[in-house]
Amino acid sequence: MILLAPSVLGADFKRLGEQIQSVDRAGADYIHLDVMDGTFVPSISFGMPLIGSVRGCTERIFDVHMMVEEPSRYVDDMKRAGADLICVHAEACRHLDRTIRQIKEAGLMAGAALNPATPPEVLRWVLGELDLVLVMTVNPGFGGQKLIPGMMDKIRALKDMCASLGLSPRIEVDGGITADNVRLALEAGADVIVAGSAVFGGDAAGNVRRFKEIFREFEGEA
Repeated sequence: MILLAPSVLGADFKRLGEQIQSVDRAGADYIHLDVMDGTFVPSISFGMPLIGSVRGCTERIFDVHMMVEEPSRYVDDMKRAGADLICVHAEACRHLDRTIRQIKEAGLMAGAALNPATPPEVLRWVLGELDLVLVMTVNPGFGGQKLIPGMMDKIRALKDMCASLGLSPRIEVDGGITADNVRLALEAGADVIVAGSAVFGGDAAGNVRRFKEIFREFEGEA
C-alpha cells in the first residue's frame, strides 16, 4: 500500500491545526514533521512544543524527520511530544546503530534518511533494524525545491539491496514531489510519499485526494 505523508513545512502555520485536520479527513496516512536545527541544515523550523501542540489534532502517525546534529539527544522528548516514527540522518549520527536502537527501545518506529550524495550502502548493516528508509530527492533544508531525477536510480539501488538481504523497510521519498512527477518515484519503488507545497499549496484536501487517486491507479496497474 502506498502512503501519503503531507509535510507541514508547506502548511499555513496560522491555520496549522485546521490544515492538519483537513488532510487527515481527506485520507492522508502520515503527518510529516521536519525538524531543522540550523546546523545540520541551514534553516531552523520547529521543535517539540509545536509537535506537542498539534498532536491532539489527529490520530495519524507523526513521522518526525530529524534534520539535526546528533538527534539521539531528543528521542525521549520527541516521544513525549507525540512522535510515532523518528527518522534520523545517517550523516548526522556519530553512532547510527546506537541511535536507531535508542528509538526502537523507546517503542517508536525508526527510520534513516540519506542525503542525495549519500549511497544506500551506508545503511547495509542497520537495515534490519529499520522500519523506513527516507531517500532525499532534494538537498535538505528548504521547501519548494525541484526533484533531482537521478535519485530514482538511487531508490532502485536501495530496493535491490533490500531484496538481496531479504528485508523490506518502507521507502519514503521527500523533496520536490508533485502530482505530475510522483509516478517516477512510485515506478522506482517508493511507497511513502512526502509532499509539502504540492499538498498545502491551494486546496489541501483536494490535493490529498488527487495524490491518493494516482496511488490507486498505479496500484491497479501493477
